[in-house]
Amino acid sequence: MPAAEEEKEAEPVAGESAREESSPLAVASSTEAQTLRAEIIRVGRKLWERQYVDGNGGNISVRIGSRYVLCTPTLLSKGDLELADICLSDLEGKILAGERLCTSELLLHLEIYKANPRARAVVHCHPPYSTAFAITGSAPPNGLISEYEIFIGPAAVAPYETPGTQAFAETVLPYVQEHNTILLKNHGIVCWSDTVTHAEWLVEIMESCCKTYLIAKQLGQPLNFIPDNKIEEILALKRRMGLPDARFSHSPVPSSQPQGEIAGEMERLIGRVAARMALDDQD
Repeated sequence: MPAAEEEKEAEPVAGESAREESSPLAVASSTEAQTLRAEIIRVGRKLWERQYVDGNGGNISVRIGSRYVLCTPTLLSKGDLELADICLSDLEGKILAGERLCTSELLLHLEIYKANPRARAVVHCHPPYSTAFAITGSAPPNGLISEYEIFIGPAAVAPYETPGTQAFAETVLPYVQEHNTILLKNHGIVCWSDTVTHAEWLVEIMESCCKTYLIAKQLGQPLNFIPDNKIEEILALKRRMGLPDARFSHSPVPSSQPQGEIAGEMERLIGRVAARMALDDQD
């Protein structure tokens, strides 16, 4: 799930120059675009099956090169998406290829992409426990669940604006650099990451944290917080993984760690998150 460090992302990837010289229609019909469309469809169905979206709610997008974005259409359930439904847009919101109108909230995605080059994919949806916090204008407390601390950390809360407007899109700008997960007041949640799948993982982790915290509060027992020195260890791990956190300005820079060890930590953490999700589904 880690986003690459900003200076590394500025380097051109293989085939980038050729892609940028291609016409929008060529990009839209490329093998890469079809692969990304298939990933969007898989994630859309996960969101719908987990009841993180209802009706035609929610939207998904992904960068393709530096000039284009693939995005879900408006007025279509995320459980019913097909390859032909995914639109190609430029960074100004102009639809360049696709049979349907794009999501009315594409502006939100574009503001995130333009403000933070580490954001390569964006998922916006309305998971009920996370949205319950958004309705109160608050985020779950930090220091309780290790996976939440590692992958998300402090979640921001953006002020309310009418969805689909430029003003709504700009509400996330103060937060998008230091937060990969933002609660949208009286609306839902938006997450960014390096891939569509990883952005959806952030949604799952956020929702699981909100649900678990609310259950724990009902037990009537004191909550046990992770010790401060262990939080510092988590922040050091997040730095090495390239994950954002608003607390970095108050935490010392950690020592380096071999890449193989980092990869092993990632696999173990992701396995724990997957196990937590499976238990939630059985409730």
